[in-house]
Amino acid sequence: MAVHKLHLDDFDKIDYQLIAIHTSLEDYLLAYSINQKLPVVLKRSVCNIHISTKNGETQFTCFSFQDKKIGATLNLIQNKNDVLHSEQRLNEGLFAENNSKFSMQTYFIPEFKKVDFFLKIENGADYMDTSKITKELKTIKGISTLYAVDVEKIKSKNNLIF
Repeated sequence: MAVHKLHLDDFDKIDYQLIAIHTSLEDYLLAYSINQKLPVVLKRSVCNIHISTKNGETQFTCFSFQDKKIGATLNLIQNKNDVLHSEQRLNEGLFAENNSKFSMQTYFIPEFKKVDFFLKIENGADYMDTSKITKELKTIKGISTLYAVDVEKIKSKNNLIF
């Protein structure tokens, strides 16, 4: 009988790069602009990324491209989204049974609250140079700044597993 062993070190290996994007563009316009600058075809994913936080549950939009030749995957992920809370109060008088609703901003990666989108590049370290990608993306009108993120310093790495 053969014995199969799994080593935990195999699961700690990070095989993706992350680029933070600051922009005022909507998600679909940013995906379209990236498709124009890079040889990729980002498409809206059927399933959004579902995250549960202490503020509530929310979904983040994701655009994906998979290059089957080299096995690389690119994901454009929204970082900011609103969570709608409703609070029901039973008061007396003029404002009796007042239902108040308010929204709170939730982040995909809370360490980077000012970032609007992340471009996650999986299995592309050998074939894609992030410095060339960032240089191309800086030419897109509407992007104020972008930079590579050191994924070793991110505390909420579990959000990037989807």
